[in-house]
Amino acid sequence: MTRSGSLSTVCRYASILVMLVLIACTPDAATSEPLPQATEPPITATVPQDSPEPAPFLLSERGPYHVGIRTYSFTDADRDGRGIGITVWYPAIRPADATGSTTSGADPDASGAPYPLILSSRKVADFFGSHLASHGFVVAGVNGLDYYIPWDENLIDQPLDILFALDQVASNPIEGLEGLIDAEHAGVMGYSFDGYNALAMSGARVDPEFYLSECASTPLQEHWIQFGYCNMSGEWDQFAAHAGDAITTSDDGLWNPITSERIRAVMPMAPEGAVLFGERGLSAVDRPTLIIGATEDVDCDYNHEAVFIFEHIGTSDKTLISFIGEDHYMVYEPEMVSRMKHFATAFFGYYLQGRDDYSEYFSEDFVSQHDDLAWGVYTE
Repeated sequence: MTRSGSLSTVCRYASILVMLVLIACTPDAATSEPLPQATEPPITATVPQDSPEPAPFLLSERGPYHVGIRTYSFTDADRDGRGIGITVWYPAIRPADATGSTTSGADPDASGAPYPLILSSRKVADFFGSHLASHGFVVAGVNGLDYYIPWDENLIDQPLDILFALDQVASNPIEGLEGLIDAEHAGVMGYSFDGYNALAMSGARVDPEFYLSECASTPLQEHWIQFGYCNMSGEWDQFAAHAGDAITTSDDGLWNPITSERIRAVMPMAPEGAVLFGERGLSAVDRPTLIIGATEDVDCDYNHEAVFIFEHIGTSDKTLISFIGEDHYMVYEPEMVSRMKHFATAFFGYYLQGRDDYSEYFSEDFVSQHDDLAWGVYTE
């Protein structure tokens, strides 16, 4: 089934250049191992539901931990010695001479260890890493991941880089942080191009038939083929060869997902990728997913990306929170970033830390108290 132009508004080349300053294998099914126990005292709402004032974004405030930051380098021997570096934010012991909330190389604070792991690109982690670490997570940002125009082999390489980082942390405790990280309860988050990476690790599966038919059915100028998503359709065989048989070979025509059973929850923000997965590929998503969308986003079009993805992902454990009147660059706005920090802390706290008390902070009741947010699809 094609949507004949319904995906014609895409993350456009001209606008996405602005992202230069910002962000711009075979899979396993998720398991049902018990969640880790909560290690922090509960935070409770201070504003009742019937209050004339909306509930505050309490989790946008920093948590109780000081934060350390370190960098590490690895080599992926299975991919021609590809170098992969990561920057890690983690709960740390505050040095006596510390002047800020984050200290490079600080000694880890093991009082609540092990801490769940959240992965993303380094660019996204620069926005969220220190905040989430202060709430009892370890955040690993993969260095060097960036937007790419047109779509190319990065669609495969970037998710694999993130998975490699996860495997390194899980199988070889990194120096200086031994015993600190719970890599068996991991989450992935991303914004824009990195929102695709998070979506790719949700269990979603590439649907070549959908992608190629969409790109063939829509006029050249509408799909930005020269610079955008569909340019790759003319080089599909090379792209599939780069992905490899482990990903592309299946019995139903869909590619296998690029994910790990360790990944328990994903959070794509202002995401892209709908045309690559299509309805069938998105129906394979099998783990909790929180999507953040901006209703005025015309770069990664709100309706054709965030809404389409939300409506077709297969998991019933899905949430879309729409930021009304915001566009793709709301990530530059401190207030909007603060809200995203709140929702990320609540979402990953609930699914990775076992914080049942956090469910209210990304609930319909909470969201509906704010006139500039919408629970689910915003249609007005």
